[in-house]
Amino acid sequence: MHTTLRISHSLQQTGQQCLRSLQQQQCRHVSSFRRTKKMLLVQPDPSFTDKTGSQDHIIYNPPSSAPNVYHTPLKFLPKDDPRRRLHTLLRPTASTTAETTSLPPPVRPIYEKKYHLKEADIEEIRRLRAEDPRKWTRVRLAEKFECSQFFVSLCCSAPQIKDERQAELEKIKEKWGRTKREAREDRQTRKQSWGKAV
Repeated sequence: MHTTLRISHSLQQTGQQCLRSLQQQQCRHVSSFRRTKKMLLVQPDPSFTDKTGSQDHIIYNPPSSAPNVYHTPLKFLPKDDPRRRLHTLLRPTASTTAETTSLPPPVRPIYEKKYHLKEADIEEIRRLRAEDPRKWTRVRLAEKFECSQFFVSLCCSAPQIKDERQAELEKIKEKWGRTKREAREDRQTRKQSWGKAV
């Protein structure tokens, strides 16, 4: 009887100590409260704010609405209608505003397609790829003939390299557990249903 009372009393004491330690950890003191509040009152540096020198005007963007019954599109106006002249007067202003606005510079150089490869070049690509697919990879052939890797893959393929990669993948798959294997199978079934009406 006495031992059970002692145990319950010791359990109560440890429980109270845990509660006290939790209360001490969760309590916020005046010093830390003032510090956090003070941080909110700091004015932002001018370098952090965005520059609105050229945009000191209100942008009026009216909501979209149904077309006005009094407005006739240019396509439906007769050729001798005086309203056609108004349309032609208003059109250049819209185009000039689009021309005067400056766009940011492109991040990477603009890629232009070159249709410079001839039939002999394509035969050379196929010959090199068939000769030594390890040396003449898609990347090296694309660099040599100045074309994309996708174009090289359209011209030729290396089935033995593909088979080797598939064998390596099968070796890796043997080490997978049940969960990973099932997740990969689910992904494959989802990929097969892409674009199909459900």
